[in-house]
Amino acid sequence: MNLKLNYNDEIIRLAKRCADNLSVNPDDWDKYHIKRGLREKSGKGVMTGLTNIAEVKAYTIVDEETVPCEGKLYYHGYDIEDLVAGFVRDNRFGFEETVYLLLFGELPTAAQLDDFRTMLMLARNSYPPSFTRNVILHAPGKDIMNALMRSVITLYYYDENADDISNANMLRQCLYLISLFPQLAVHSYQAYMHYQQENSLYIHMPQSEFSTAENILHMLRPDNSFTKLEARVLDLALILHADHGGGNNSTFAARVISSSGTDTYSVMTGALGSLKGPRHGGANIKVAHMFDDIKAKLKDWTSDTEIRQYLSDILDKKAFDKSGLIYGIGHAVYSLSDPRANLFKQWVEQLSVEKNKEEELALYMKIEKLAPQVIGEKRHIYKGVSANVDFYSGFVYQMLDIPEELFTPLFAIARIAGWSAHRIEEMVTGSKIIRPAYKNVHKKRAYTPVEERKEL
Repeated sequence: MNLKLNYNDEIIRLAKRCADNLSVNPDDWDKYHIKRGLREKSGKGVMTGLTNIAEVKAYTIVDEETVPCEGKLYYHGYDIEDLVAGFVRDNRFGFEETVYLLLFGELPTAAQLDDFRTMLMLARNSYPPSFTRNVILHAPGKDIMNALMRSVITLYYYDENADDISNANMLRQCLYLISLFPQLAVHSYQAYMHYQQENSLYIHMPQSEFSTAENILHMLRPDNSFTKLEARVLDLALILHADHGGGNNSTFAARVISSSGTDTYSVMTGALGSLKGPRHGGANIKVAHMFDDIKAKLKDWTSDTEIRQYLSDILDKKAFDKSGLIYGIGHAVYSLSDPRANLFKQWVEQLSVEKNKEEELALYMKIEKLAPQVIGEKRHIYKGVSANVDFYSGFVYQMLDIPEELFTPLFAIARIAGWSAHRIEEMVTGSKIIRPAYKNVHKKRAYTPVEERKEL
């Protein structure tokens, strides 16, 4: 065989062999009582660790029975709804304070918060002066998550103490990356738009007087302009995405990688790789695409009958991407409600008025109401379903004129706060490398000399 001429065909043939010989019999999961995906059959996650940082609550125990309740999210014991209410009452941005809370376990005083903002500014100011030109602009690509990963792992080589895993050095590195993620993401997007889409190149640097949300909009927009409401809604998005307990895929990845004793840059690169996956961080893009399809296909956005039929077609794999999934509805943990979606919705209504998007919001709210009904009628489900945070976040980002390429990077800009807290907690709490067990189910075989083997 001339492999040079038939390489691609051979890859396809061998890929099928991989799939055939490496797949596990689905019946074996039940046979050996394996918790696939570290989940119970009910969908509840298997307990694999302890954390002080965040708690997700979706049920209560009544007479030894699990009873679904309205979803709750706590950061170090503080209800996320109370935190957001405090920021709103004081008419101030809250993401930086949320980062402080996640890292240090307590809410800061006014003086501590001012000092912390100064520390983030100083960390950001230590950004290598040539980094955007030599790294980000040098090899631009359309996937900003990959660009972020490249930037983070490259920053390792600019750090004289990159492998020092003392508590103080890990905190320094985490603050450094938290402060830099917004400009790494936005500059990577601007590079992509210029070199691959042939648009004008805009490289704006962050301003010391701005919050993280304000700086994102300032750096992203050619004229640097934004409204107070736009920045407040983006700030809320960052707060709501900052952490979600230790069990979500990217945070668990950060803890697993941290447990090996490796450096902070490697940990954050791994967490970014996890978040990039469409089953984790890319759901809001799917929601946005689904709604684009809905708006194009429905003749009457106000018709419950038309909407229900379209949702039914999605579940029957006849509409949209034929996956059978209504994106943005349902969650691995929450059942009756996702508190993040509820908080988002309050601000989405205000923003939709400013952006003249009331009709689109009405459609979102109709689908939020009808989708659980249609799912309940067509599928046997073990718990209720409701809109999750991704249901509204894509719509919010569209109203903020944030490009789709930055949807998941925005998630990363927020979630690195949680990743940092969980990394440090893992390192100061445990000394064991995380190593779950896998059971091998292959039958034992006798060795066959090469001359006696037959091609399969």
